[in-house]
Amino acid sequence: MRLVIARCSVDYAGRLTAHLPSAPRLILVKADGSVSIHADDRAYKPLNWMSPPCTLKEGAGDEAGVWTVVNKAGEKLIITMEEVLHDSSHELGVDPGLIKDGVEAHLQELLADRIDTLGEGYTLIRREYPTAIGPVDILCRDAEGRTVAVEIKRRGEIDGVEQLTRYLDLLNRDPHLAPVRGVFAAQEIKPQARVLATDRGIGCQVLDYDALRGIEDDKLRLF
Repeated sequence: MRLVIARCSVDYAGRLTAHLPSAPRLILVKADGSVSIHADDRAYKPLNWMSPPCTLKEGAGDEAGVWTVVNKAGEKLIITMEEVLHDSSHELGVDPGLIKDGVEAHLQELLADRIDTLGEGYTLIRREYPTAIGPVDILCRDAEGRTVAVEIKRRGEIDGVEQLTRYLDLLNRDPHLAPVRGVFAAQEIKPQARVLATDRGIGCQVLDYDALRGIEDDKLRLF
């Protein structure tokens, strides 16, 4: 991971245009190729970012201090450095991933054992399907043989949709799996997460923990 603190301005050109005027900011360049620009507020959320796969080109000569980040859709993030205050790189290695709590892990196990509750004709490929950026909770196929990636949360929020989006971007580059669609499954899905998932073509499924355990209704409810 590379961390750069610099006074800079940022311009985005793509489906729309956006401009961040000059100010001190933190720029993160991660091993997966993603680039994000942060202010000293807003918790974890960046001011602007470019998700992988993308390429970063650092200008030289008259263009020195200008970074151009381009993704596969041709969208550009142009970062103009005025003063670099800090620039360091750190090797973080392979992350062990998030350890799920008991309920979340059990939901994954139950859904994998009863994969047909996602729909008639569904078959399990495997749980914890490994990828370069972490394991997908469940990978399965629908009745038509299409690959489906399922991300399971106890409480479904925007972070979970973003996580599934990253998995889908990666999985859809594998010709043996593509096309891969996503299902975001949780005991409770927040309205903002549902809107984002729908916008990205990701299905949302509310899980009933007791029903999966066979205590109540034997079916999942799809909304």
